[in-house]
Amino acid sequence: MTNKMNGAEAMVRMLEAHGVQHIFGLCGDTTLPFYDAMHKLDHKMTHVLTRDERCATYMADAYSRVTGRVGVAEGPSGGGATYILPGLIEASESSYAVLGITTDISVGSYGKYPLTEVDQDALMKPLTKWNTVIKKSEHIPRMVRTAFRAMTTGRSGAAHLGLPYDIQYEDVDPSDIWADPKHTSYPAYPQAPEPGAAEAAVDAILSAKNPLIICGGGVVIAGAMDELNRLATRLDIPVATSISGQGSLAETNPQCLGVVGSNGGTDQTWEMMEAADLVVFMGARAGSTTTSRWEAPAPGTRVVHFDNDPMVIGANYRTEVGVVGDLRLALAEVNTILDQRGQGETTFGGAAAIADIKKRKFEIFDQLALSNELPMRPERVIDAMMKVLPEDATVVSDPGTSCPYFSAYYQLPTAGRHFITNRAHGALGYSLSAALGAWFGRPTSKVVAMMGDGSFGFTCGELETVTRHRAPITYIVFSNSNFGWIKASQEADKGARYYNVDFNRTDQAAVAAAYGVKSWRVENPDDLPRILKEAIDHDGPTLIDVIVQPLEESNAPVRRWMG
Repeated sequence: MTNKMNGAEAMVRMLEAHGVQHIFGLCGDTTLPFYDAMHKLDHKMTHVLTRDERCATYMADAYSRVTGRVGVAEGPSGGGATYILPGLIEASESSYAVLGITTDISVGSYGKYPLTEVDQDALMKPLTKWNTVIKKSEHIPRMVRTAFRAMTTGRSGAAHLGLPYDIQYEDVDPSDIWADPKHTSYPAYPQAPEPGAAEAAVDAILSAKNPLIICGGGVVIAGAMDELNRLATRLDIPVATSISGQGSLAETNPQCLGVVGSNGGTDQTWEMMEAADLVVFMGARAGSTTTSRWEAPAPGTRVVHFDNDPMVIGANYRTEVGVVGDLRLALAEVNTILDQRGQGETTFGGAAAIADIKKRKFEIFDQLALSNELPMRPERVIDAMMKVLPEDATVVSDPGTSCPYFSAYYQLPTAGRHFITNRAHGALGYSLSAALGAWFGRPTSKVVAMMGDGSFGFTCGELETVTRHRAPITYIVFSNSNFGWIKASQEADKGARYYNVDFNRTDQAAVAAAYGVKSWRVENPDDLPRILKEAIDHDGPTLIDVIVQPLEESNAPVRRWMG
């Protein structure tokens, strides 16, 4: 390392020191010094040029979810900063570590009405876990370290660094280029619960007659799947999940009930929510979707809550026992306590109860999945995916038509983060680009992305990025020529008074083909399994445009349209 370094070079070296391997972003005039530093310096980072700053952060988000490392997105000042914000909001609210770097106009020109001036500090502050616009080049190493510390410790989340143009040219002391290796992945510096908390939780669970565990995304983020599996198996206690919590257990696990709540839940899985006399939330916030707007657990139901964020304990339910700490460490302590007690007597009959619920739930699904109705039922698509996709596939979904069907019925065969969807804010257009981030993070896994045709229109330009990298991603578009979730809401809540929710049918397969994607348009249900297998096996990007039944006419697994 030379004795001379400017701010742009320092930023590159600090990212490298924190173990960053991929950066997703889009060029701009205020980014010239940073790009020049990336070009000149010898480093092992790959920069992925995107076609939209939103998509860069969606890629970084999915990349972070599958790797457990910080996802990095960058963009220029002005419009670039405003475009990069949606992905940071989603990552922060969903507790994933994503760093947004936006270059900025020169500090020396602040307040002089230069082109692309925006108060980046004020813009980003309320919507990220940590945020700053760096004002002096000598502060760059320290601010990068602070951002990584904020993103990876406690409840993980997004951070933002503003990097003004002029300080990218100013000197930085090379001796200040260092990083704490603990902050290259997350959760960093996990904390165990306070003494006695885990034991109190065990006492509460064992005193119940019909306990139910409900897992959110925190279980997978903490890597607590094995400890949860051990606990669920030894007590034969049923485990439900939110959509974000899918993968806490393999859904083929006898103790896994599946998704509950207003989106992806069914009447059958809801029975167990209503019957529980004690609910154990784990890494879940007990928000509106999982509880069907707090319909269950009903008032008076006993609640135990495990989470690494003390702010969620008691936020929505009076909590009998709160266990604050890393989920993996907390559940390991629970299992140790049960070991010490020689636990083996108390079991709750979860597997038998779940087998009955799933039998009744899938009797309905199987009948619809065999239907030859036209337009095709979405159940046909999910059934075909279950039969064709490899076990280690990574599936990404937009929050629209595809999400509730997949969450309700697809039986994920392995634990871990194999299903990704942007549940916090539900921005359309997420999955098309997020799939590329997932592929860069886990290139050995077959990546499949699902979306409605409304979502496709948001970010289809990113197909150029996908083809440029020859990423073997398979896209499945559920085409019904409307913004289906809203149209179904108008049908349910507004007496089918439809207003401004329909649009012209587009040939998504033709659009994809124009970008160089091998594509098909499918209307006949009998053609789907063969075409899906061909798409999955193809060594390159593929897209299947499936003409499906509109949501307002379907048997969608949605208990409540308004979240």
